[in-house]
Amino acid sequence: MFTKLSRTAVSAAVLAAAAVTMATSAPASAASAPLRCARTAVHFDLAKGQTPENIALAPGGTAYVTLAKARQVAVVSRGGSVRILATLPEPADGGVHTPALGFPLTTGIVRADDGTLFFLYATGTADLTGVWRLRPGGRPQRISALPASGLPNGLALDTRTRSLYITDSTLGTVWRVPASGGAATAWSTDPALAPAGFLGANGLKIHNGALWATNLDKGTVLRIPILADGRSGTARVTASGLTGIDDFAFTGHGDQIIAALDTVNQVALVRPDGTRTTVLTAADGLQGPTSIALRGDTVHVMSAAYLTAEDPNLILARLGG
Repeated sequence: MFTKLSRTAVSAAVLAAAAVTMATSAPASAASAPLRCARTAVHFDLAKGQTPENIALAPGGTAYVTLAKARQVAVVSRGGSVRILATLPEPADGGVHTPALGFPLTTGIVRADDGTLFFLYATGTADLTGVWRLRPGGRPQRISALPASGLPNGLALDTRTRSLYITDSTLGTVWRVPASGGAATAWSTDPALAPAGFLGANGLKIHNGALWATNLDKGTVLRIPILADGRSGTARVTASGLTGIDDFAFTGHGDQIIAALDTVNQVALVRPDGTRTTVLTAADGLQGPTSIALRGDTVHVMSAAYLTAEDPNLILARLGG
């Protein structure tokens, strides 16, 4: 997940450059193959801080999202209505010490089969930063602390081992936490995860015996094998040159992915050999895409409008063969 609008001079410069790129990058075409029928299904309220950061799908057409700047978790109905499930407590200092950004934010989210939601909260404070859980009808509670000096961002659930994996964008680490809660352990600190000036490890998925992650600064997709004993293998770059890559999703066709390229306002189809095609642009309604999920052949694209400051939204499109 691209992690937005820092108040520091470094991140301000990064975002200013990205804004220039976004303004001057001409869309290739609307909904390029294999995507089609793109439409904006939900408009979020920017004035309320409803900047959709990440998404987890549930049966029946429901989606759960984190609204980063509002510090919230929400549910989006199949009909497009938005209901807030939880608002996280604001840190005592207002979150000004949140690494790289200077404001507190909810980031990655996943849903377990029993309806339990797990999500991340970054505040720059030791009492709030970490992995949180929200059971159906319950109240949010932190189940694992993460370093206040880090920025927990991407989240994945390994249902086989009941483990949660978390990318840390500033510490260049993948953490592992029991889904039942407990202490976090550093699963991988491979150099390929490290930032190169702003934010490193970002989007995260488990697929085909490996953990896959993106690196925002380096524009890369990484594959880290999960070894037989549960330890991490060596990271391998499977794709590069993906400017502003945030979150991604596997299409169901081997290792092919669809990736959100936040700073250039595009969605790309990335093939296993690393080649790519731009499939969505601003012409399709993108407003700085942050996360992607698939249900059947329907692609869900969340845009947080961090750079455009216009229309945070959810776009739906169909994925062809």
